[in-house]
Amino acid sequence: MSAVWIDEQPSSTNTLKIERETHKLEKRLCREVGRAIFDYNMIEAGDKVMVCLSGGKDSYGMLDILLKLRARAPIHFDIVAVNLDQKQPGFPEEVLPTYLTSLGIPFHIEEQDTYSIVKRVIPEGKTTCGLCSRLRRGILYRVADELGATKVALGHHRDDMLQTFFLNMFFGGKLKSMPPKLVSDDGKHVVIRPLAYVPEKDLVRWAQHRQFPIIPCTLCGSQENLQRKQVGEMLREWERKHPGRLENMFNALQNVVPSHLHDGTLHDFKGLKATGVPDEEGDKAFDAPEFPAAPSPLAIVQI
Repeated sequence: MSAVWIDEQPSSTNTLKIERETHKLEKRLCREVGRAIFDYNMIEAGDKVMVCLSGGKDSYGMLDILLKLRARAPIHFDIVAVNLDQKQPGFPEEVLPTYLTSLGIPFHIEEQDTYSIVKRVIPEGKTTCGLCSRLRRGILYRVADELGATKVALGHHRDDMLQTFFLNMFFGGKLKSMPPKLVSDDGKHVVIRPLAYVPEKDLVRWAQHRQFPIIPCTLCGSQENLQRKQVGEMLREWERKHPGRLENMFNALQNVVPSHLHDGTLHDFKGLKATGVPDEEGDKAFDAPEFPAAPSPLAIVQI
C-alpha cells in the first residue's frame, strides 16, 4: 500500500503546484492589462470596445482577459469581437464563430478577399505582411464605424513593441515604437493595446492553459526571412542570457530624456545657455550606472 501512496503523492503535489502557478499567471495578466488600461485611460464608461481577433494566442488572450476585467470593472463597457476573414486558402472559417458563440458574446466576421490582392501586388518571395496589415487596418476601421465602436483593441504585447522599436532603429533610422494608445491617421478612431505591459511568454502559457483553438498565421506561406522574426529571436536570446533585460528596455520607453538625445525638435540645443540654476538632469548622462565587470570587446560585439 505504501508503494501506491508514494506513486500517487508526487502527481497530486504537482497538480496543486500547476494550479497555483496558473492562478498566479491569471492574476498577473489581469493586473498588467488593468494597469495599462488605467495608465493610458484606454477604456472609459460607455465605451464599445471592438476586440480584433485574428485567431492567434495574443488576440485570444486579450479577449479572454478583457472579459474577466469587464465582469469586475467599476464602469460599464461593451465588447464586440471582430475577425477579418481574408480568404487565405485553408483558413478554417468555422473555428472562430464556433468559439465566440460558445462565449455568448456579440461578434462579427468580416469577409474580404485581401489575400488575392496581396498575392497579385507583392512579388513571389517578398514579404507580404506590410501590405496585408495596411489593408486589414483600413477594413477594420470601416467595420468599427459600422458597429459604432468607440475603441479598437489590438493584441500587440510588450515584446511586439520592443521588436518594433528595434526595427525602426535598425532599418528606419527612428526611435519609434508601437504606442499603447493612438488616434488613427484619419482622426476618427482610438486604437488601444491593452497587452502593452504583458510579456509574450505569459500569453504562451495562458493560451496553453485555456486551450484556445489557434489558427496559425502561416496561411500566406512561410516567411522565415522576416526582419521582425529575426529581431524577435535576438530579443529572446538576450532574455535567456540576461533575464530582466527586456523589462528594462521596455521601461526605458517610458523614461525618455530628450535633453540627452539628439533631436533638436524636442530639445532646444541651439538656444541652450548656462543659467546658473541647477538642472535635475544636468550631465547625469555621463555618470555610468553600476554594472558588473566589463566583458571583453568580443563579447560586446556579440551582445
